[in-house]
Amino acid sequence: QVQVAEAGGGLVQAGGSLILSCVASGEALWQYTTGWVRQGPGKDRKEVVAGINWRAESTEYADSVKGRFKISRDRKKTNNTAYLHMNNLNPEDPAVYSCAIDWMSPAIVRTQSSHYDYWGQGTQVTVSS
Repeated sequence: QVQVAEAGGGLVQAGGSLILSCVASGEALWQYTTGWVRQGPGKDRKEVVAGINWRAESTEYADSVKGRFKISRDRKKTNNTAYLHMNNLNPEDPAVYSCAIDWMSPAIVRTQSSHYDYWGQGTQVTVSS
């Protein structure tokens, strides 16, 4: 069984920063791509805002966060912790941010949320004006 856990959400003023972290674990888990997916209030669509492949050689970002968010992976850590550094947060960013695992394609980053197989419960990010 695969478990995914996020941490680091909270309330921040517009223009501020937050760092989210994600740990995935499980006996069957080997190599995987990690994505950060958000779903804003009242929105049905889940947006993949960033993703990083297993070797941390490839990253992808949604246009809405390019230049403000950065995804990284610490491969030295036992659980290969992934991070999402969010800078210059604005009123369009509040959402539940979930970490998701794509184990089918660890070498590439896919940008559709339907490609991700395992999900964390999500962490709320709120931005005050």
